[in-house]
Amino acid sequence: MSYRDIRIIGDPVLRTPCDPITTITPGIRQLVEDLLDTVNEPGRAGLAANQIGVGYRAFSWNIDGERGYILNPVITEMSTDEFQNDDEGCLSVPGLWFPCKRAVYARAEGVDLDGNPVVVEGDGIWGQLVQHEIDHLDGYLYIDRLERSLKKEAFRQLRENT
Repeated sequence: MSYRDIRIIGDPVLRTPCDPITTITPGIRQLVEDLLDTVNEPGRAGLAANQIGVGYRAFSWNIDGERGYILNPVITEMSTDEFQNDDEGCLSVPGLWFPCKRAVYARAEGVDLDGNPVVVEGDGIWGQLVQHEIDHLDGYLYIDRLERSLKKEAFRQLRENT
């Protein structure tokens, strides 16, 4: 088991866009193992590579007993007429939950370690997961997507908690 510590807001790796994976090396195989082991902790739905300090485009998930990973994910489809505004949290922003507007449906395409196609898609929590984790890989946190008043409140709470 290769559990890795979670990077917390303020760590520059969380604000740096991740690089695509161009070659499957032993290090990339270890990254996937670390992502799967670390997301397997109770209460975790998704985990992007930069949340464990690695700047490559990869994320893992653990929802309703389904665990998996995707390398070089790209959002290929999102609903444009239906939105959800559910409470969202983040391992890298511990203790804060705010409603975040997201498309109800999202689809990401990428590959696995053998170059086989991987699709992660769905409504509700699955759509939220796809958008949330790809935001991480692009250097964004969910609090960046909050409505202005909620964003101010989130940053106020962050200042008070540090």
